[in-house]
Amino acid sequence: MVTTYTNWSELAEKAIQGERLTMRESLDLLEAPDEELLRIMDAAFQVRRHYYGKKVKLNLIINAKSGLCPEDCGYCSQSIVSKAAITKYPLLEKETLVDGARKAMELKVGTYCIVASGRGPTGRELDQVVEAVKEIKSTMPMKICACLGILSEEQAVKLKEAGVDRYNHNLNTSKANFGNITTTHTYDDRVETLEKAKAAGMSPCSGCIIGMGETNEEIVEMAYALRELDADSIPVNFLNSIPGTPLENRRDLDPRHCLKVLALMRLICPTKEIRVAGGREVNLRSMQALALYAANSVFVGDYLTTEGQEATADHQMIEDMGFEIELCAL
Repeated sequence: MVTTYTNWSELAEKAIQGERLTMRESLDLLEAPDEELLRIMDAAFQVRRHYYGKKVKLNLIINAKSGLCPEDCGYCSQSIVSKAAITKYPLLEKETLVDGARKAMELKVGTYCIVASGRGPTGRELDQVVEAVKEIKSTMPMKICACLGILSEEQAVKLKEAGVDRYNHNLNTSKANFGNITTTHTYDDRVETLEKAKAAGMSPCSGCIIGMGETNEEIVEMAYALRELDADSIPVNFLNSIPGTPLENRRDLDPRHCLKVLALMRLICPTKEIRVAGGREVNLRSMQALALYAANSVFVGDYLTTEGQEATADHQMIEDMGFEIELCAL
């Protein structure tokens, strides 16, 4: 469907006033001809500038445990159904996790993300993460985000007491599409974990992976769901089709669509940290820098089992665009 809606600034003002875009307005944006792209990004930037100025937050992931996962997520190289050639190892020792935080500090990273594969952490794994977090927080001015899978209430409290600032558990896709991507846990399981993290006092972090067969309507529904969850940080991933995974042959995305999705997330969740995340290098390609007009946060370095852009290149991109890295202030 070709839209005739062109007054994107009205949508920006609506977002700033706290009004939620309608489904029709949202679809107009996603389905707009590419000739409208720069106007759409300008509207997103009006909202981004209002709340975040030209600051950019940096995040870095450490793959704390690789592979060995019993879940069947179709996008993931670490799942039980994946045949991808990846390195597999148990949870890293405390010293390695702490050393990763030191390296993150050197790269001007404000949020260090400890990510471990699996359905959820064992008692031993949780204790190992807790000890690492305590040491990091006692020696470095850095926010810690943990992503360890499904949590119990007790585990969530333990992470918060250790000093974990934020807990990530992505919705990944729409509720209607979820069963096409994962069958070993449910969409509601993920929502429940986020609610437990919030109840424990951790900031909720949840986002999506675009390019897994979802419709435009479902993209809008994901944005609505993240708004309702009140997720403080929203990582927007773009499918990086990894050989050996069930989704290895999906190639649905182009850079212009990716940018429209980021703009939509900014307009529907105007006050939140919108983070351009995994798959940006292979999907946005030469248009990566434009993402900063909507997103106020990026990952630097590598992801879980895929390589990212060099952190120095990201630093240069931010500077070239006239933006400024936001250093961590606890």
